[in-house]
Amino acid sequence: MASSNDSSPKSSPKKANLVDHHSIKHLLDEYISEIVTGRGYTEDVRLSNIRLLLGAIIIAIALVAQFYPKKFPENRDFLVGCIVLYIAFNGLLQLIIYTKEKNAILFTYPLPGSFNSTGLVVSSKLPRFSDMYTLSIASADPKSISARKPVQFTKSVTKWFTHDGVLVEGLFWKDVSKLIDDYAGDSRKTK
Repeated sequence: MASSNDSSPKSSPKKANLVDHHSIKHLLDEYISEIVTGRGYTEDVRLSNIRLLLGAIIIAIALVAQFYPKKFPENRDFLVGCIVLYIAFNGLLQLIIYTKEKNAILFTYPLPGSFNSTGLVVSSKLPRFSDMYTLSIASADPKSISARKPVQFTKSVTKWFTHDGVLVEGLFWKDVSKLIDDYAGDSRKTK
């Protein structure tokens, strides 16, 4: 009766479809989030919450316009107002995504107990038809006095996957951890 598997790995191997770059990027981005939060950083979800709120407002506007009790010729001015609000809130949502998020996969608060007043913005890129994955770590508030110099690396994803599409977690973890250390160590060298 071996009902307890204490010696078994905690999670199953992470596998991606190697012919689908979205699958590869998604898997790597998810694992980066695990690594960064595992290093003591807490995810900052305020921007995500703002996006969700704007999305809910956009949906509410569309529902009100759809189910308004009056028929078309009588509700023309109301529908025009709803259309204008719908476009305005959608524009605001796209502006936030374009200016704040860009390629970000994770926003964090500063490390607890650190003197740094800004968190991290972790961003990644995997261009279509390319195997070169770029990972960047920068300050969440680049204008802050405690902002550090951004760091990044670009490597081929073939270094981290087996032929079957299984992520070699140890190699990837080592590369990401080194980048986090480079970012954290940058401020100690300049002070």
